[in-house]
Amino acid sequence: MRNGNNNLIILTLYIIGVTYTINRMVESVDDQVKLEFDKASVAEQLKKQNLEDKIAINFTLKAMYSIEDPKELTLSVENKSSDLAVYVDWDNSAVEEFDGASKRIIRKSPDLTRDLAVPQIPSLIVPGKTLKEVIASESVFERDKETGVYVAKKPIANIIKLKTGIKIQKKQFNEFITRKLNFKFSVDLVLRLAETNVGIAPGITTSPICIIKCPFTVKKLPWTYALPWNKKR
Repeated sequence: MRNGNNNLIILTLYIIGVTYTINRMVESVDDQVKLEFDKASVAEQLKKQNLEDKIAINFTLKAMYSIEDPKELTLSVENKSSDLAVYVDWDNSAVEEFDGASKRIIRKSPDLTRDLAVPQIPSLIVPGKTLKEVIASESVFERDKETGVYVAKKPIANIIKLKTGIKIQKKQFNEFITRKLNFKFSVDLVLRLAETNVGIAPGITTSPICIIKCPFTVKKLPWTYALPWNKKR
């Protein structure tokens, strides 16, 4: 009888130890999120504006991100036409954040960014070519006090800021972490079109214009996705 009790105690201690170890392991794993780009919505918008045969828009995304990322997105805009010049109007394009804020898109420049207020020249896409750019929301940048350079330091979908917000924001954060709530944001692109033999003069905004909302959904992934063998998928 005594041996039976000892075995039960050992089993109980073993279960407690395993449970504790697993809980500590889960707590130590970075929160992972997934970004889903609603490509079908973009295709429908282009179709309604009779642009499905002229323009294609896509984003290059990873399978998963840390909750502190991504700070930037890789955008591609293809000009499928044979006679139209497509211009991406960066200064009038925006990121509609999940909390309702709307911030100007910043196209990442090869030069150091020292002033976010500098006007951005529209990017030209000639027929048959594809423009690829790294973009971010103006809200993700912070100025480095030592270098004076603006650096993308916050995630585009800054969900972690809810963790220290007001009561309702903390509730939303907890619901997101427990996968009961998803967040949405969008990249709203302003495109201007012109015949290739005409073009668009600097400062002119009277050319045909289309606004394409590119929706994203941010989902919290189960902690198992952060395991090494899942990261390689």
